[in-house]
Amino acid sequence: MTDEHPEEDDQRQELLIVTGMSGAGRSTAANALEDLDWYVVDNLPPQMLRPLVDLAGRAGSTLPRIAAVVDVRGRGFFADLQDMIQSLRGGVQVRVLFLDATDAALVRRFESVRRPHPLQGTGTILDGIAAERQRMRELRESADIIIDTSDLNIHQLAIEVNEIFAAEDAADIQLTILSFGFKYGLPADADLVADARFLPNPFWEPELRGLTGLDPEVRQFVFDQEGASEFVDGYAKALRPVLEGYRRENKRHTTIAVGCTGGKHRSVAIAEALATRLRDAPGVAVAIKHRDLGRE
Repeated sequence: MTDEHPEEDDQRQELLIVTGMSGAGRSTAANALEDLDWYVVDNLPPQMLRPLVDLAGRAGSTLPRIAAVVDVRGRGFFADLQDMIQSLRGGVQVRVLFLDATDAALVRRFESVRRPHPLQGTGTILDGIAAERQRMRELRESADIIIDTSDLNIHQLAIEVNEIFAAEDAADIQLTILSFGFKYGLPADADLVADARFLPNPFWEPELRGLTGLDPEVRQFVFDQEGASEFVDGYAKALRPVLEGYRRENKRHTTIAVGCTGGKHRSVAIAEALATRLRDAPGVAVAIKHRDLGRE
């Protein structure tokens, strides 16, 4: 019998695996997805993913999108997750959302709730984190979406998840352009990183030191420098075939980071200009974030 509504079948076959480091915010992300009308299943053994997908197929439009939280609490079952994801990809749309954070942030969170890390055993929290990172390494490398929650509280993380998944119907690719300061570390969730430190630093200009790349005086200074406009124009042009390739490969979320020393002047101005040039790219929704703008 021919299906009269094939597009509805496509909608029913959407599965999001929510995983990542313990303490990085999986529960918060799951709650945010539930608020967006995803059907969320927590602490699911990988072997149950296939029955879950079959259930969604039988339920039809009542289960349009499913999010399954899978993590090391599944103990020995977790080892089968990668194989299960690969076996599902042939018939359904499967994506992996990976929540990550720095060791320092994870330690603070475990200490604040006075709970042991699930893998620490008789060792320390850091021992547990190290063991989990090793176990998660391959999955993180193949994840479709990575969110670094180190500097996010639960409300900010919920907003981040909402922004990512609520915008999906409006564009083929959700592009985030992120400015940052190298002295605060590379963004863990960046797909591509550009370095704006080849330009003179406005920080050394007394009248510009207290301003940011959002101020017209700093933007003028940055783009008066040799190579600044050429860099933005060339990089935007080079990114267009990359974004088109991401669209063909169904990579719907990507983060392009632009860094300078402190993340307040050059990277902010360059990121803003790059966003302006890419907003007219077909099927691309552009968001811009300045990670380190509020730091001292």
